[in-house]
Parts: sequence; structure tokens; C-alpha cells
Amino acid sequence: MGRNSGFIYGVLAYMVFFVTFLYIVGFVGGFLVPKDINTGAEGPFILSLIINSVLLSIFALQHTIMARPGFKRVWTQVIPQYIERSTYVWLSSIALILLVVFWQPMPAVIWDARGTPLGYGLSVLFWAGWVIVLTSTFMIDHFDLFGLKQVYMNLNQRNFNQMGFQKRLYYRLVRHPIMTGFIISFWAAPHMTVGHLLFSIATTLYIYIAVRYFEERDLVATIGPDYIEYQKEVGMLIPGVGKK
Repeated sequence: MGRNSGFIYGVLAYMVFFVTFLYIVGFVGGFLVPKDINTGAEGPFILSLIINSVLLSIFALQHTIMARPGFKRVWTQVIPQYIERSTYVWLSSIALILLVVFWQPMPAVIWDARGTPLGYGLSVLFWAGWVIVLTSTFMIDHFDLFGLKQVYMNLNQRNFNQMGFQKRLYYRLVRHPIMTGFIISFWAAPHMTVGHLLFSIATTLYIYIAVRYFEERDLVATIGPDYIEYQKEVGMLIPGVGKK
């Protein structure tokens, strides 16, 4: 892949992911999108449970496998290293699109606090979670995280160097604020249905397992003693909780 085409590939990956990300906000929140987590024809409960579980598993497996250093070492023997992250972003977007398109509504109500002070409070938390997700990416390296920096450096024939270990703002409170933001947004639902509850439980369990048993191990291997000390200072997903 040439430098120009690699740059276009990376920019398109970023644009598609950003649009998909915005759609997911509406999908989970139930507004401004043609199909959200509770819309569509209701099917048999067991079939819906199986389909939704498979869709969530596809997303989880794609994220977990492709994020591992061992996979990256093999994968970059197949594709140029400078588009590795952009390819990850492309496939993440496809996994999210599959989830949105084929998600089966399970609309039985668990709680409905819409129009109440509690509901308004949950709505504020919902938006606060998404703000945490987005702003957290800029506290590390947003453009590296989504592959733009790599393709830009390659376009200009410059060496790509990752930012060193940083502890900025939210990262002084929790080690993985992006994931904390997702958990807040997924659970802060004024209108909670069985389908939304399944989504929230599955994604929360996935985040905990992926972070605790995979991401943290990779970070210790990559960063070393500085990260081990960081684990002793700061909670994993909740401030003060999960220190080692």
C-alpha cells in the first residue's frame, strides 16, 4: 500500500469509526437513530438472547484478540505496520455495525424512571460517561489510538514514536477511564429493558475481564516497573478500588 493510499485508508477508518461511535451513543440512549437497543420486532426470547450474545461475543473477541501484542507481531507480517491500528479500527467498526443491524430487541421493562428526578439524574450520568470516554482519549494520544498518527507519519516519511507512559487528569483517578466512562453510560439508563440490561451486564463483564486479565498484563510487560507502581497508586476502574 502506497503512502497516499495508506493515509486515505486511515482517515476513512477514523471517519467510519467516529460516525459509528456517534450512532452507538444514540443506539444505547434510544434517540436520533432509526434503530436503537429497544426498537424492532420482538422475537422469541431465547432466540433473541442467543443472537445478541453472539453479536456481543464477536465484538469482544475481535477487540481482545487483535489488541494482543502477539497477534500484532504476526498480523504486521501480513499488513504494513503503519496501517495495523487503522485496520483494527475498521474491524471494530464492522463489529459494531453488525451489532446494531442484527441486535434483537428484548423490550420487557426492568425500570422506567423517565420524567422523574432519578431519570434526569441518570440522563446526566449517561452524558457524563460519554464525555469521559471521549476526553480520556485526548489525555493519552487520541490520534495514535485511532491510527491517524501512524498513517500521517508514514505519509510524511517520518518515524512513528508512541507517547511515553502518562498519568494525566482522569488517569490520576483510575487506570482505565475510557472503560469507566463506557460502564457509566451503559448503566445510566432512565429506561432499562431486558435487552439493555443484557447489553450492560455483558459489556461490563467483558471490560473487567479484558482489562484485568489481558490489558493490564500487556501494560506491565510493555511499561514495566512504572506501571506496577501505578497499579499500587490508582484504582483500575473505580477510584481507590482495584489497587495492587
